[in-house]
Amino acid sequence: MSQLKQPIAIANWLFFVAFTVFIMIVIGGITRLTESGLSITEWNLFAGALPPLNEAKWLSEFEKYKLIPEYIEINGPAGMTLADFKSIYFWEWIHRFWGRLIGLVFAVPFAWFAIKRAIPKGYGFRLTVLLVLGGMQGVIGWWMVTSGLSERTDVSHYRLAVHLLMALFIIGALVWTALDLRQHANGETKKSKLTLFGIVVILVLFLQLLFGAYTAGLNAGYVSKTWPLMNGSVIPNGIDWTTNLWKTLNNDPVVIHFIHRTWAWITVIFLIILARRIRKQSRKVSIAIHSVFGLQILLGIATIMTSVNIVFAVSHQAVGALVVVTTAWGLHLLGKPK
Repeated sequence: MSQLKQPIAIANWLFFVAFTVFIMIVIGGITRLTESGLSITEWNLFAGALPPLNEAKWLSEFEKYKLIPEYIEINGPAGMTLADFKSIYFWEWIHRFWGRLIGLVFAVPFAWFAIKRAIPKGYGFRLTVLLVLGGMQGVIGWWMVTSGLSERTDVSHYRLAVHLLMALFIIGALVWTALDLRQHANGETKKSKLTLFGIVVILVLFLQLLFGAYTAGLNAGYVSKTWPLMNGSVIPNGIDWTTNLWKTLNNDPVVIHFIHRTWAWITVIFLIILARRIRKQSRKVSIAIHSVFGLQILLGIATIMTSVNIVFAVSHQAVGALVVVTTAWGLHLLGKPK
């Protein structure tokens, strides 16, 4: 009981939850890249916890899938078999199963810590908000899926962006809260605060992540397989700038691909500045920031030049989550009470 009253126990639990969210982001990337996200056409919170357990249920699920545009226009004419359907169903089911597991991993210990009155003052509300955000993420995921069940052959890239960005926000918030609790365990009752520079870094990183999500949702990674030029040009050809600019920036795969690979360098500049500012406080975190964004650049280039090889593409999304984690860690150090 005495250990439970130590904020470090709660911090360690939150780090573990953040790890499960990281795994979820990886699974989400695989689900997207294998075109598996629309294979389950219903959202049954409890009944859907188990996959089909016999051939009749598999056939029933397959028949439901045959009613949506993705099957009618793409997979049906391509000759999809039940075995093919089972392979895409697997990843979507794993994705949903892991989401349910994260809910339990968070909710059960949270309830236990609360019953034991082990949560330090001022943290109960924040943990409750994190729990609510996790529940909302499930709703957002289904909202995303519904966009591809009636008129489209894929999900809305806008909704996909909301789903992915929410996951990245949650993992960042989990790490930030865990770090606050570690400070609390060391006798520092004041929490770290976001500095003005920290807010700027978040906005810069947000734009990069947003266009990364758009790139994924619109399959914009396929528009060019060359680097550093895009199909032989610094600024890609074939962009129609005479139409609505806002629509072009948010919907044109060529423009989105160009912005994502170009804005990456702006993001790198701000991350380098952040890493230098915190170097005296923690050389380890400074090195981690440099290492992660360096690896992310290499994976991004590899993803482009291999025409979105699934291993490189999933790794790119996974390391993107690590960029968020290390940035949150660096900003937390930057805003640490003097």
